[in-house]
Amino acid sequence: MYIPPLKIQVRFSDLDILGHVNNVIYLSYFEMARIHYFTALVGPKWDWLKEGVVLVKNDVEYHIPILLHDEPSIFLFVKNIGNKSFSLGYKIMINDKLHTTGGSTLVCFDSTIQQAITIPTIMREGLSTLIENEN
Repeated sequence: MYIPPLKIQVRFSDLDILGHVNNVIYLSYFEMARIHYFTALVGPKWDWLKEGVVLVKNDVEYHIPILLHDEPSIFLFVKNIGNKSFSLGYKIMINDKLHTTGGSTLVCFDSTIQQAITIPTIMREGLSTLIENEN
């Protein structure tokens, strides 16, 4: 399944004193990308309380700063799918040039019973379409 990358509009409030996107903002960009891709995979009416996810790990590698007038696109791919957890990778590109890479580990979670759950079938099927090599 092809899902187009998330296009981000850099806001003035995203910048640090040097005029670069602040390090912490990249985690918000990754979160927006997850919402974009998950909506495409499982639909907007998915019950996130019963078949949700919790974030357990993030990492970011900053290659080239992102500036105010840049137009970044965020590509998301799946690195690994386990029984209850999965790992995602991110690439932030500007004009076909890699600016940032990152990753997240998420665990499927039912908030109504406060327990980790097996990845729901529809989610697993959708995630499996996004498996890609990091390189």
